[in-house]
Amino acid sequence: MVKFRYTILYVENVEESIVFYENVFGFSRKFITPEHDYGELITGETTLSFASKNLAAQNLKDGFVESNLDNKPFAFEIGFITDDVLELVQKATSFGAVLVKEPTAKPWGQIVAYVRDLDGFLIEICTEME
Repeated sequence: MVKFRYTILYVENVEESIVFYENVFGFSRKFITPEHDYGELITGETTLSFASKNLAAQNLKDGFVESNLDNKPFAFEIGFITDDVLELVQKATSFGAVLVKEPTAKPWGQIVAYVRDLDGFLIEICTEME
């Protein structure tokens, strides 16, 4: 059996990223290492995790492409479902997220918006699929 358990984002400051996601999305902190180089948030069935870029560099000796707001986002997004997309987008931007795409009604009835977090990761904020 295989289960999708977690996603790890490589970030500049693990504590800062965790606080951002706690404040904006209301997730609960599962733990953060004493070194503050790795932490996890409880988001439901899948854990959202953060590793410092320094820790990631120890595991990936050939390096990696860093996410940041100076570059275009990766061809990857994390998605969060809400009943009020506009309200959550406004909350995210008030905590430092960058608006990419205003809430838009899709032909299939879903409302979808995009923001980028403090490290430039792309976040889809949307309503449940109908």
